[in-house]
Amino acid sequence: MGRLPYQVLAVLYLQDKSNIRYCVFGRNNPKGQFQFIAGGGEGNETPIQAVVREVFEESGADNAEFQPLTSLCYIPTNIFPKEHREAWGENIFVIPEYSFGVAIKSDHIQLSEEHIGFRWATYDEALSLLKWDSNKTALYELNSKLTMAKSYNS
Repeated sequence: MGRLPYQVLAVLYLQDKSNIRYCVFGRNNPKGQFQFIAGGGEGNETPIQAVVREVFEESGADNAEFQPLTSLCYIPTNIFPKEHREAWGENIFVIPEYSFGVAIKSDHIQLSEEHIGFRWATYDEALSLLKWDSNKTALYELNSKLTMAKSYNS
């Protein structure tokens, strides 16, 4: 079975008492375009199963905590390879992208071939690097949740 008609987005972060850092990834294709980890479901995967797999495949991170975000966008199918579009059917023009915050335990990243590099960044730095609005919206939501929780716990 091929790629399922949805996408997942994973915003990896490290948080300690004094700051939050987000990991942005430089794409291999197109070169240098920064985004968070993204990918599609395979087989019979649910979005949470897909995001766990994608995070491990693209960053090597395991033992992470996954938090579903409310942020949801729809992606035009014309950006995907023809074989995916044909498998999804001729009446599928957009697919949903489900977003997740991913708390990881270490800043060690093992890149996949999909990426040429990564950067740990503050919220403002990450926001300025990201290309896609869906990535910026998910970052905003996650950062708001993390900083709100931090202010409540102070």
